[in-house]
Amino acid sequence: MMTETTIEEAAPPKKKRSLLKLMLLALLPLVLIGGGVGGGLYAAQAGWLPGAGGAAPAARDDRPQLVPKSEQAHAEAGGSDEENTGTPTPAGEGGEAYASNYYALEKEFTSNLQNSVHFVQAGLAISTHYDDRVIQNLRTHEIAVRSAVLMALSETTEEEVFTTEGKRQLEARLVNAINGVLQEKEGFGGIGNVYFTNFIVQ
Repeated sequence: MMTETTIEEAAPPKKKRSLLKLMLLALLPLVLIGGGVGGGLYAAQAGWLPGAGGAAPAARDDRPQLVPKSEQAHAEAGGSDEENTGTPTPAGEGGEAYASNYYALEKEFTSNLQNSVHFVQAGLAISTHYDDRVIQNLRTHEIAVRSAVLMALSETTEEEVFTTEGKRQLEARLVNAINGVLQEKEGFGGIGNVYFTNFIVQ
C-alpha cells in the first residue's frame, strides 16, 4: 500500500515538468525572434545597415594626408602635436599653404627622342604636399615608375626639349605618368611636381 501512495504522489510533478518544458520550448523562438527584431531596429537606427537612412560607419582613411606648413615647422622645432593649432597659412600669404616634401630619384634617365637621332639624359626629383607615404609608395614602385618615365621621354620631340615651354609640358606629362603608376598600384598618386636636376640633349 505504501508503494502505491509513493507512485501516485510522484506522478503529478512529472506532468508539471513536462508542461514547463513545453512552455519554455514555445517561448524560446519568440524570445529569439524578438531579440533579432530589436537588434535589427537598433542597427538600422544607428545607420549600420546599408540603405537604412543612416550613414555607414566611417572607414578609416589610410590615404596620405596633406601636411600644412605650420605642422611641418612645429614638428621640426620639436613641438608636440597637442600644442599645434594645425591652422595652415593661406596660399598667397607667404607662399603655399602646404609643406613640400622632395625626393630625388637616384639614377638618371636616358631615352631616344621621338623620330630623332638625338637622345635625352635627365635627372629627376619630385615634390609632394602629402606625408611621407607618397615618397614610400614611390620607392616601393620605383621600377614601374622608371618604366613610365622612360615611355614618356621616348614620346618627346626635339622641339619640346629645346624650349622652356616644351620642358614644362614634359614635366607635366611626367607628373601624370608617375601619378598614374602610383594610382594603379596604391590607389593614390600625390605627386605635385617633377623637377629636372639634370637635362642634357645629345
